[in-house]
Amino acid sequence: MPLPRNLVYSHYMYDEYDMVCVLGPTASGKTRYAVDLARRMGAEILSADSRQVYRGMDIGTGKDLDEYGDVPYHLIDIAEAGEKYDIYRYQHDFEKAYRDILSRGRRAILCGGSGLYIEAVCRGYNLPDVPPDPVLRAELEQYDDQTLIDRLAGLKHLHNTTDYDTRRRLIRALEIAIYEQKHPAGHTAFLPRKTKYIGMNVSRDERRQRIETRLRQRLQGGLVEEIEGLLAHGTAPEDLIYYGLEYKYVTRYVIGEISYEEMFDKLLTAIRQFAKRQMTWFRGMERRGIEIEWVDPIPS
Repeated sequence: MPLPRNLVYSHYMYDEYDMVCVLGPTASGKTRYAVDLARRMGAEILSADSRQVYRGMDIGTGKDLDEYGDVPYHLIDIAEAGEKYDIYRYQHDFEKAYRDILSRGRRAILCGGSGLYIEAVCRGYNLPDVPPDPVLRAELEQYDDQTLIDRLAGLKHLHNTTDYDTRRRLIRALEIAIYEQKHPAGHTAFLPRKTKYIGMNVSRDERRQRIETRLRQRLQGGLVEEIEGLLAHGTAPEDLIYYGLEYKYVTRYVIGEISYEEMFDKLLTAIRQFAKRQMTWFRGMERRGIEIEWVDPIPS
């Protein structure tokens, strides 16, 4: 049973926790909830979204900047569209912003739907600090995926397919594994924090409807024009497609690969599948011992 909002808020007004994390699948209302909570607490918001870091990618990533009003936010618009921002950079950018918030006597609220980004900073994941190796990457590009997977399996135990679900990730995983064979890679070691986790309690049917409604609003609100503008300013189509979801399918529509109707149908399906994967991650967090209080979103 979700807790009433006034009861939930009362838990945070003391120093029992040093950070609150508002999480949920896409279109669940987490930004609105986090902003409302921030105003009550006198807090600042840290984004935990792997795509909102990019400047100019506003509508497709759902930054909803108008919702923040006078609430300060961080880790949004900190990289150029077309860059390959990664979780290692995110850990360091988060740490800098988090320390800045605390140094000014403010409270911090982490808000987002990227479970990996959330756990990377809340649980202090140790990630290898391995520099890119363009020469090695060029060499690896010559081989097919199965050859690369076999080579990776010879260097590390493959727990699942996460390391090679895309060719870029496969090559990066190999780059790290090869580097660690020759160098004692440095690792991040952020201090542990006591985080309060709040999840948006949205039923499957409501989530599916919210996703469709929001997609129609984004398309009517200029999503196609946003992507046309990014392309016109020099962002390569393959770079936008790399970001997935809205940027993958709308870019393919803009460059003439698919029709508008095909774009809409494929994109709607992809976003719904993505939201399901997000919920699977959050349930996995609970199985790993993280307590999440599920609350009702603020009505629109």
